[in-house]
This record gives sequence, C-alpha cells and structure tokens, in this order.
Amino acid sequence: MKLVRIGPAGRERPAVLADDGSLRDLSGLVGDIDGTLLATGLDAVRDAVAGGGLPPLPRTGARQGPGARFGPPVAGIGKVVCVGLNYADHAAETGTELPSEPVLFLKATDTVVGPYDEVLVPRTSERTDYEVELAVVIGRTARYLATPDEAAGVIAGYAISNDVSERAFQLDRGGQWDKGKCCETFNPLGPWLVTADEVPDPQALRLRLWVNGELRQDGSTADMAFGVHHLVWYISQFLVLRPGDIVNTGTPAGVALGRPGGGYLRPGDTMRLEVDGLGAQQQTLGAA
Repeated sequence: MKLVRIGPAGRERPAVLADDGSLRDLSGLVGDIDGTLLATGLDAVRDAVAGGGLPPLPRTGARQGPGARFGPPVAGIGKVVCVGLNYADHAAETGTELPSEPVLFLKATDTVVGPYDEVLVPRTSERTDYEVELAVVIGRTARYLATPDEAAGVIAGYAISNDVSERAFQLDRGGQWDKGKCCETFNPLGPWLVTADEVPDPQALRLRLWVNGELRQDGSTADMAFGVHHLVWYISQFLVLRPGDIVNTGTPAGVALGRPGGGYLRPGDTMRLEVDGLGAQQQTLGAA
C-alpha cells in the first residue's frame, strides 16, 4: 500500500493511493497514519482497500488533494535517527574513511515537512546542501534485536527523505552535527509511505536528485556500507526504535560538499528527488 496524508499543515487527512491513481479517504477508518496505526492497524486498512468502498478524495493535480498539499506521510514521529557516511563513494568525496561501524546522529522531528513544502535556507547560511536518502519507517518496537534478520519484522515501510544540511554550521562551527542538520524544514519526507510488502529488496533501489534540472546524485542502495536490516539491528542496541520513528539511511555521492566548485543551494533553487517505487518529491528553496 501507498499511504499518504493530504491537507494543510497540522490538519492532514489520512488516505491511500489506489492502483488506479485515485486517493481514497481513510479518515472514517483511522485517526491518522501514525505509530499506533503502523503497529496495529495496517491489516484493517488492507482489508478496507481490498473490499472497496473507501470514499474518493478529490484530486486536482499530481501534488494536490482537496485543495491542499501532501503532508509528511507519517504523523507524530517520535525521532529521526540518521546514518552518516553510509556509502563508500560519499565518504570518499568528503575525504573521510568509510567507518567501521555506522555513524549515528539525530534530527529534530520538527525538521520534517511535506514532500513539496518550501525548504528554508537559514539566515547566515554559507553552504546549504542536499542529500537524497531512503527512509525506513518503523512499525514495531525494536529493542536489542538479536540479529539483523529480525529487523525485517519491525519495518512498516519506506519513503523518500531529503536530509538537507548546512555544512558550515555542521562542520565549521564546533560541537556536534546538530546545528547543521536540525534547521527548520530540513527533512522533507514522502510523498508516500510504501509498506514493506511492496519493497521486496530495499538494497536494490535507485536514488536520484536534481538541482535546477541538473542531475547531481545517482546511486543505488546496493552500495550501502551497512544495509537496512543491519542498521535497524545496530541502532536497536543503543536506543529503542518505536512505531512511527524514522531512520534515514545515508546518501550516495554527488552532494555539493564533494563537488568541485560546490554548487550549494540558494533561495529560488529547486530540488527534485526520486527513489525507485517510492515516488518523487520536489522543493523550492526560500529564505528563512
């Protein structure tokens, strides 16, 4: 299934994208697409979809629902756990050795915005950057998983994530990476949450990102240093992953940080991201 949330920020309605491309309203069946639904309610949604009868949600364009936007496909996110330097080519372009264990950091949950929402370039920004990533959506509590094989049972689905970063804040201003990762609007997510049963191999997905029509990133999740299941298992050894949490799994080469001459983002620029089977998202940059 492809689950979406449609409407103004804070007032999104849960819906499912049907096979015919129509949006079907879930608001009469579920409160929202959140951790509770992901943990206990997906079978009921599947039954409702299979049975037909879900009312249509008016759609006026590729990005529009009933006069409104696509919101993040998950509500009430508890935390966003990110993995750094998880592709060998990205580590190389940044002049960093590939780590022997996953590099973890957190993004504030209020960085998460809809897939077509405006991304704000922070005040005093010098080097705002982009990162197309596969996002893992957790559907069961993961605490001290015994093996990576157990990770598949706690994953609800997948989405596209843009781990926007301000490199000067992240690398030049001291301390942790948080200052460059947690600026408002720095994690567009969606458009859909694609349930795990529709992604048979998360290590066989192509990821691409364009800036102003120029292809900047073109990679595959097959090139991850640490695969999805390993990451979820590994993270569970240090913190508890709960239904509705997000894991951003790293980005391939092509970020502005590693490009000769840079190519950092400025207000007015447009980013477009695609991941196989997970749709596409697009943002225009504005000034904070």
